[in-house]
Formats: sequence, structure tokens, C-alpha cells
Amino acid sequence: MPHEPKIVAGVEIIPLCDAVGPMKEPVGRPLPEMFKGATFAPGEEWVLHFHCFLLRAAGRTVLVDTGIGGVDSPATWAPLPGRLAGELAAAGVVPADVDVVVLTHLHADHVGGSVVDGAPAFPNARHVVQRAEVEQVSRTARELFLDPLRDLLDVVDGGAEPVPGVRVRHAPGHTPGHQCVEVGDVVMSGDAVLHPVQLADPSIPYVYDDDPGLAVRTRVDLLARAAVLAPAHFAGAFVAVRSA
Repeated sequence: MPHEPKIVAGVEIIPLCDAVGPMKEPVGRPLPEMFKGATFAPGEEWVLHFHCFLLRAAGRTVLVDTGIGGVDSPATWAPLPGRLAGELAAAGVVPADVDVVVLTHLHADHVGGSVVDGAPAFPNARHVVQRAEVEQVSRTARELFLDPLRDLLDVVDGGAEPVPGVRVRHAPGHTPGHQCVEVGDVVMSGDAVLHPVQLADPSIPYVYDDDPGLAVRTRVDLLARAAVLAPAHFAGAFVAVRSA
């Protein structure tokens, strides 16, 4: 079932849990290798929660990320299949209701549910993605995700407001075109913040960041702006960063 929603500046934010589980090999590694410089308990496992977010704003329905996808998802290192469709149904939404999809980036666990059987899963939705992400994406990702969505793409450069009260902000580092979604002082951070150790020390890098130094600078800036973080992979859907 969806997590408890939050209403911010007139926008309802409903976290949807697409899956829960650890990374599988070959992507999964011991935590000290994935977050160098952080201290973990011996043998501590990273159990990821895969969150998407449903927003109701100005009479529109917005979905932030589309999760892992079905059993044929290329995210074979993640729990399969994702359960986004059931989470949306529990929130009273069918795919045709979604007006806008914001893709934080084009890694398979964030975009895998965008396409079903070669066709857009959300056929009435504009799909917002950063130009830098489109330009750097692999041929495989283009064929699997971008090509079926080509008539639905809204390619943006930097900041945009696809729906009143819902803003996207270019937040590069994890990938060149990674973006976050902001509603008031709540930030849906995608993979800009991967693990709670990066809240205490945002300089801790993540092994799979495309540009670790840029990712650190983006993370520091993001945490300075946000009162509440809505992370993709924490157990909690909302995390207080500072007093509002």
C-alpha cells in the first residue's frame, strides 16, 4: 500500500513503494566499497526501497519515476517485478489518469515501468527528461525506453515547471541529466542521495555515480535547500533534513 501522503503548498505527495530488497550481483557490493569513507557494521546489508511518487497538483496527476518494471526489466540486479501498477491502483489511479511523468534519470530502476510490451505505459502523459540525459543515454536504454516514448517526450534544459507548484531542477552527477523534483521545500531527490550516510556527510561518494565530484556538489546544494527529502531508496519516504 502507498505510504502516508503529505500535502505541501497545496500539492498532495503520495509515496509509492515499487519494491524492497538488496542489490544482486554483479552490481551489489559490500557497503564499504559502494560508499568509500563511510563506516558500517561488519556484514551490514543495504536493503533498498524503490520509491516512486504520485503528485496531485492543480488538477493534474504527476508521477515521479516509473520504477523497475516487469520481469523482463533490464534491472536484473533489483527485486523483480516492480509493483507500481498495484500501488497506483491502491491510490485510485490508472495509467491513463497520469498527465505528466517526470523521469529523474534513465537508469532502469527509475524508468523500467515506462514501457510495457513496447508501448508507453502512461499513454496520456508528457514525459519530462533533461536534454543532457537524452544525449548521453546508451543505445540499449534508447531502444528500450526513449524510442517508444518519442512522441511523449518533453526534453528540458535545467529548471522547468511542468505543472503549477511542481518544479524540476537539473541535479547532475549521478548521471549527466539527473534531475530532482521540488514541491515547496520538499525535494524528491532521485539518486542524488542514495544512502543515509550521505545525509550526515554529503561528501561520501557512491561508486556508481557518473561524476563523483559533481555529485557531491549537487548533494551539498540539495541538502542546503531541502527541509524534507523524499528519497528514492531510503526505508522512510520522507526524511527531515532541517527545520522548516
